[in-house]
Amino acid sequence: MTQTVNSNQASSLSMLITLGGIAMLSGLLVVLTWQLTLGPIQENQRVMIEKAIFQVIPGAVQRQSYALSDEGLELINPKQKKLKKSEIKFYAAYDEEGQLKGIAAESAAQGYADMVRLLYGYDPECECIRGFSIIKMAETPGLGDKILVDENFLANFDALDARLSADKKGLQNPIITVKSGSKKNPWEVDAISGATITSKAVGKAINLGAEKLLPKLSAHLEKLKQMQAVPTTQVAKSTKEKAE
Repeated sequence: MTQTVNSNQASSLSMLITLGGIAMLSGLLVVLTWQLTLGPIQENQRVMIEKAIFQVIPGAVQRQSYALSDEGLELINPKQKKLKKSEIKFYAAYDEEGQLKGIAAESAAQGYADMVRLLYGYDPECECIRGFSIIKMAETPGLGDKILVDENFLANFDALDARLSADKKGLQNPIITVKSGSKKNPWEVDAISGATITSKAVGKAINLGAEKLLPKLSAHLEKLKQMQAVPTTQVAKSTKEKAE
């Protein structure tokens, strides 16, 4: 009897040890997989963002990353700095001569299936939105994704009005999405028939982002223009001189 009990206890202990080992091995594999894939994922994200910046800011060929807060403007390296909740990240994009062409920033709003995350481009010269690029969305193929290809919808962002109010505390007119074919004002986004919810998500995301960033950014635009990026012609010349 005692021998049978001891045998059962040993069997149970052996099973627990085996299960514990499997659990530890599984956890280790998950951690290793996360560590091995983190680098490539971050690099793919960086490349995607960079392409999106140049897409939404015509004429730009280089960019710099900044963090904006009530304390001021800070040039950052996104790989090294973790933003505080009070900071807003954005990108200043420059042409070949180092002249400021525009500002790009991320924003998001609820779509039909999930959050629609995008990057929008702001032109300080016309105080308008010049375009947007989708970073992530899960909208219905053939319906929600029309925002990427519908020419009439994309035309909304050739020069979407994003002027600030007289006191610089917000937009003069909120950016809103209106029913297809009913756009009357330059700050309105004409929705796509059959993809109204996704169209509204784009308009809402841009409005939320602009309302949060642009009032704080306005006081630093001249500084951004003076903090010119190094012209690509100079970079090429410097690289050539070092090689020689």
